[in-house]
Amino acid sequence: MVYALVALGYTMVYGVLGLINFAHGEVFMVGAYLALSVIWLLSTWFGALPFGVTLIAVFVFSMIGSALLGATIEKVAYKPLRGSPKLTALITSIGVSFFLQNAVMLICGSKEQSVPEIIPNLQFHLGGVTFSLIQVVIFGVSIELMCFLTWFVKSTKTGMAMRATAENPEAANLMGISVDRVIRTTFVLGSALAAVAGALFSMNYGSVNFHDGYLAGLKAFTAAVFGGIGSIPGAMIGGLLLGIFEGLGAGYLSSEWKDVFAFALLVMVLIFRPSGLLGENIPEKV
Repeated sequence: MVYALVALGYTMVYGVLGLINFAHGEVFMVGAYLALSVIWLLSTWFGALPFGVTLIAVFVFSMIGSALLGATIEKVAYKPLRGSPKLTALITSIGVSFFLQNAVMLICGSKEQSVPEIIPNLQFHLGGVTFSLIQVVIFGVSIELMCFLTWFVKSTKTGMAMRATAENPEAANLMGISVDRVIRTTFVLGSALAAVAGALFSMNYGSVNFHDGYLAGLKAFTAAVFGGIGSIPGAMIGGLLLGIFEGLGAGYLSSEWKDVFAFALLVMVLIFRPSGLLGENIPEKV
């Protein structure tokens, strides 16, 4: 579910702008650090609060912070390059990724930081399956956000503008749609989803590090490609299947090879179905 949330940001930006935003993994990482900061501040100022209150505060502040970061990245790094060759924007996104990694390392330090436990460590059993409360929270929150995004894109005027911009930005602009606003909204939404994913990730594993976004971002990109880059349902399905594939591979073979399974899946998808599970092969008109 975490992969799926991050993959949604990749696929939305690509669908609207045609750009692979490799800095998106670092937005995920910043969301995790913002969640840690909020947990520390709340515990310092108010002591022990109900975990539901803390959870809502963590999500709200990390989403706002990451959304502002995403909008800033779009305005400062990508907007001046609009109309430039795709390779220029791609290299810029990699540069932004390294910049954010090192900025967070300088501000927060290079050591792994522990995230205080705010969700009770409760275990549930269903048949032969055992799962924890944090896993239930991850599943429930992710499903709600994915349903909200699907409704937003399909049923609102802003979502219609996003679909029109993805189809033909020039025609959308002629019809009175502010393409710049649509692109900025896309970055804001994708960054907010990545922030929630980062917060859930940090609370699940109990730690956060400045390089966490690099690998998670690559795997989420793999999930987006697997499902069909540019397809919102494809990103969801790709994230779920990638997580299942990783988990089964680690359980039946070796956890040391978990990352290999993810990227082997990417190679197979690129060889046998480059458009992804739900993607379409669209011929290029010359």
